[in-house]
Amino acid sequence: MTYQQIERMTPAAAPARVGQGTAVEQSRAVAEVQAAIVVAQQCPRDISAAIAEMRQSCTQPFLADKAFYRFPRAGQTVSGPSVHLARELARCWGNVQYGLAELRRDDEYGESEMQAFAWDVQKNSRNSSTFIVPHKRDQKGGPKQLTDMRDIYENNANNGARRVREAIFAILPPWFVEEAKELCAKTLRDGGGKPLNIRVADAIKAFEGIGVTADRIETKLGRPSGRWTEHDVAQLQVVFRSVQQGEVSVDDEFPAPRVTTEEITGAGSEVAK
Repeated sequence: MTYQQIERMTPAAAPARVGQGTAVEQSRAVAEVQAAIVVAQQCPRDISAAIAEMRQSCTQPFLADKAFYRFPRAGQTVSGPSVHLARELARCWGNVQYGLAELRRDDEYGESEMQAFAWDVQKNSRNSSTFIVPHKRDQKGGPKQLTDMRDIYENNANNGARRVREAIFAILPPWFVEEAKELCAKTLRDGGGKPLNIRVADAIKAFEGIGVTADRIETKLGRPSGRWTEHDVAQLQVVFRSVQQGEVSVDDEFPAPRVTTEEITGAGSEVAK
């Protein structure tokens, strides 16, 4: 390797002079971090209070409805705890900072460099990831290039939310997260105290509003509506919210019924007659 090649690989030196605004912002950021650490050490979390607050939050239907996600991948459906649950657990646990930042945007190559992080200030446990988000949106027929500023912002936020979720869960105690998931699932199964038959009727009516008939739901669950359980209705609630948020499509969750040979033959015979 020649000297010229080595010289080209050497990173450029930092600028010798920075503006007054930049210097003030750098000082503010350092002071903010130091203050957060001092406050966390002087006001440590009360684990018993954090558990009690988490349990109270997870019994609320408003949180339970948004606590899980579903999306298709490689012909299968992936599900798990959502970023909404992660943020609420971070609030309950206390002394946790998290966020998403756009480090760089390259309109020429159509991509943004993002960073997601979560930091337990009290324990000084931090998880972060830096990743590239292409300015594209997957859709049927192939990805679509995004040029509108609002579309790019929403695409970056949606992709970043998943990394923020994983960063938060990485610094929270696993037992804390697992208990929250179980409580949210139980809240969904309880259905706010409504009788099961009313919840089944409400679920059917809600899906009919997005073009899904009761027959397609019964085909998915493998049993008629009269035999649905609390777990079935809770699962349908997660599916319905995922369809509303665009995480999955109706066809992904409820494949259209196949037409049999007998039905085609029978239809042909009726037409011939």
